[in-house]
Amino acid sequence: MSDKQPRPRVRPEQAQPESAPTPRSVGSPAELVLDSVVSEPLLTVIRSQPSGEIGVIIELRSSEAPERARRSLAALVAEVTEGRVRIPTRGVAPYVTVGLTAAEIAELARRDAGGGGRGARAVADSANPAPRRLIHRMWPNFEIGALMLRSAVATKCRAAQRTFDATGEGIVWAVLDSGIDAAHRHFARHGNLELPGGLEHRSFVPEVADPLADANGHGTHVAGIIAGGLAADATATGVGWYLDAQGNEQRQALPVAGITGMAPACRLLSCTVLRADRTGDLTALLDALLYVQQLNDGGRNLRVHGVNISVGHLFDPRWFAAGLTPVCREVDRLVASGVVVVVAAGNTGYGYAKDPDGRTMRLGFGMTINDPGNAARAVTVGSTSSSPHVTGVSYFSSKGPTGDGRMKPDLVAPGERVISAAAGELLRQARQAAPDAEYIESSGTSMAAPHVSGAAAGLLSVHREYIGDADRVKEVLTRTATDLGRARAFQGAGMLDALRALQSL
Repeated sequence: MSDKQPRPRVRPEQAQPESAPTPRSVGSPAELVLDSVVSEPLLTVIRSQPSGEIGVIIELRSSEAPERARRSLAALVAEVTEGRVRIPTRGVAPYVTVGLTAAEIAELARRDAGGGGRGARAVADSANPAPRRLIHRMWPNFEIGALMLRSAVATKCRAAQRTFDATGEGIVWAVLDSGIDAAHRHFARHGNLELPGGLEHRSFVPEVADPLADANGHGTHVAGIIAGGLAADATATGVGWYLDAQGNEQRQALPVAGITGMAPACRLLSCTVLRADRTGDLTALLDALLYVQQLNDGGRNLRVHGVNISVGHLFDPRWFAAGLTPVCREVDRLVASGVVVVVAAGNTGYGYAKDPDGRTMRLGFGMTINDPGNAARAVTVGSTSSSPHVTGVSYFSSKGPTGDGRMKPDLVAPGERVISAAAGELLRQARQAAPDAEYIESSGTSMAAPHVSGAAAGLLSVHREYIGDADRVKEVLTRTATDLGRARAFQGAGMLDALRALQSL
């Protein structure tokens, strides 16, 4: 399978079958292979999709030289699929994406354990009773999506900029999303998309060639909250929406004056991981995280200081591995290298249930943090309105704890009715109501996360001694948050307070 071919992916809802788990034997080392090499999420998908091709991410063993491991794996995959699937043999990334049937997945695991195929037999040891040679684990290539809900209104905040000159000057923040529209004037005044030498915007989606275009608009909206802005005396037109007395959606033009991002001078690195329809897959997200590691030389030369991830996929607590999936581990590795990683918690914090009389009830749900928000070292952000002391945490905002009992989210920030730069499909929608529209309102934890990213970028631009100490930045932001008086699993440490964070240092 070449990198240019469509990548098979798994929709999270496919990983929630009604049937009971298939019994698995756990006797000899050979019998343990499927149980430990094929991850529980992938086994769940296999049970619900026993026929047809399944998108799989193969995590290579770290004990093998990456390029040699890829060559050996390519030969093994070709054997198992009788030449139907051919994977690239070059590259050092520890993940390989393939499309395999359930039978091929099982056969690949068996052969890698030494049951056949080329190469030396794998060896079991006390720490790893299920032997494997090339493959550490296999995971589903989940479909990811933008963590955003349609709602609407305006946001903040210039106090930290005025008091501390916390503009984000000299800081670079990667936005892993649907791209950033370089033509939008929101990014012109501060040259936000002009990167220092050696840094390049990049698309990790085969269907999208230009990371500085945004056919959907989600990434541009997110980026506009982090950085950029207009002059104080500049005006523009935005579009919001409301429900009329009949419950119908109505759009209205909104005057926008002197709008600015949280860290207006911060430079933005566009990494495209979503398609025009706001879908993507885990492979693209992993590739983008590894790209940031590469740009920073594994933390030896920190040129990208932060990452915003307003995309993700559902997490099933039955998998038990909360925070241990490949994307969570790569996020934690990136934080360990010094990069601040801010992740949207997700918009799955509510749902429906039936009472004893069969009536439908709307309920808030716990343990609904999306991946990669389950990553321990990420700053995971939930949503509140612009009046948090009155309304508390947004009904849609994903709630903690994590599936293994850790407290998340870490913070909440404005995520309801946030106005920011419009592009692509969002711009088209805005201009149906106002032909000269440049900004639009949207809601979701996708909008909350970039507030925290911008605040962190502003803090780093003032206190540059904290560059490379991502855990300390997280500690400062959470320690100085405003307690909203809500449950920890709803609000985390509380509402982001960028000014107090700076005043505490």
